Formats: sequence, C-alpha cells, structure tokens
Amino acid sequence: MRLTFALGALVIGVFALVPAIGVLVLSFTDIRGLPYLPVHWVGIENYTSFFSAAHFDYNLNAIKNTLVYAIVSTVVQIALALGIAVLLNTKLRGRTFARAIVFMPTVLGVTVIGLIWSLIFNPNSGPAATVWGWFGVSPAFFGDQHMALGLVIFVQIWSSLGISIVIFLAGLQGIPTDLYESADIDGASSWQKLRLVTVPMLAPSVTATVLLGIVSSLQSYQLAYVLTGPNNSATQLLSLAIFSQGFGGSASTGTSQSQGYASAISIVQFVIVGVISLAVLAYLRRREAKL
Repeated sequence: MRLTFALGALVIGVFALVPAIGVLVLSFTDIRGLPYLPVHWVGIENYTSFFSAAHFDYNLNAIKNTLVYAIVSTVVQIALALGIAVLLNTKLRGRTFARAIVFMPTVLGVTVIGLIWSLIFNPNSGPAATVWGWFGVSPAFFGDQHMALGLVIFVQIWSSLGISIVIFLAGLQGIPTDLYESADIDGASSWQKLRLVTVPMLAPSVTATVLLGIVSSLQSYQLAYVLTGPNNSATQLLSLAIFSQGFGGSASTGTSQSQGYASAISIVQFVIVGVISLAVLAYLRRREAKL
C-alpha cells in the first residue's frame, strides 16, 4: 500500500507539480521561446502588464467570456445530461444503441468537431443557412459577434454531453429499486420520484459532473480557436489568450509572442479555476450532507 501510494505521489509530482512550478518560474521571466535570445528575470512585470490599462479591456473581456462560457455550458449540460440519462435508464427499446449515439461525439477530435459544425453553420451553403434563409435571414453565424459565443457553447455542450450522461447513468444504476417501490406505494408521481429520490441519490454524481464541467470549460480553448480563430473578441477566452501569447502572439492586443507573459496568464487562470472549483465543491458537499 505504501509503495503504491509513493508511486502515485511520484507520478503526480513529475507530471503535475514539476510543470506547474516551472510555469510559475517562467511567469517571472521574459522568455520568448526563440533560440539564442537571453532570458531575464523581470519579477512581477508580466502580472502588472496583465492588469495594466493597456491590456485591461482585452483581459477583462476574456475573463467575462470565460465565465459565461463555463457557467452556461455546465448548467445546460448538467440539465440535459440528467434528463437524457433518466430516459436512457428506463426500459426503452434500442437504448443500447441510443447510448452509443449519445456518447459518440465524445470520441471525436476537436478538429473533426470543428469541421462538422463549420460546415453546418457555413453562412453561404450550410444547412443552418438554408433553414434561416426560409425566414429571410442570412446570419454570419461564427462571424457574428452576437452569435459566435453562443454557438461555441452549443458545440461544447454537444461534444461533451456524453461524459455527463455516462456518469449519471452509473449513478442511476446504483440507486436501490426499493426506494422507488416505496415511493410508488406512497403514491408519488414521476416528478416527485425524480425530485425526492433520484436527484438526492445522484448528489455525488452531480458534484463530479459539475466540477468536471467547470474545470474543463474554464480551461478549454480548442473549439473557440477552431471555430472562430484566435482573434475574435466575441469568443476570446482566457485559455485562448494563453495559447495566442505562448505560440504566436495576439493581434488583438498588439503584443508579440511571449511564453513569460503566457505563463503569467496561466497562473491567473489557475487561481480563478482553483477558487471557483473549491467554492463549488464546498457548496455541493454541504448540499450532499443536507440531502
């Protein structure tokens, strides 16, 4: 047991703790990732630059979009996943096939998902454009500043819904049937059984799903990058800013490529993710205790 624990701690240290410390150290330097350029210790200059007036509007917009992206995608995903999981847990004909179909988007790569939905929402000849054309509307979809973030959130929910459904299905199958039989004897309706039996018994599954959804969406940038590009202000996320700064600069902020500044942004993101995750975990744990 001690050997297993030591090996697990070693793996976590090598693959998680060491890189995290490395990023923290880099955030205090001006490293740019180009060969033969000297690296200088700049202290908190990258952090002051992040909160400076020159970058404040851009970074505030990225934080706001990130929070909207995380909250909306997580809440909608949990609600849909719970409803679909309850439906697929019944004696439905062909439910095994339905489960496979629901989970299928999860195994697709981000590039494939981006290609599929870029074709569907192609403003010139996509199916969505055809449907909107019936009503005399010709939206730009991912190019529309008012629609882009909502569409990216929709694709995010579609692509990750299967994982939440699997977690809820596992939780549903662990609920004793005696509870439902007792509820039937007491004359409980389907809605009452869902609210008073299913949801309370699924509290640990809800906690796990919410945390996975929040952490994943707060750190996700791939879909926004593939669907709308790195410089669309409507879908600018904090994680996308890290990618842009670390691997190519950002035309939106006018700053050049800098791994040091990207590391500083990643530390800010780490703090935001940590605070939100711990707060949500504490709240959900208290709710579990009450239920």
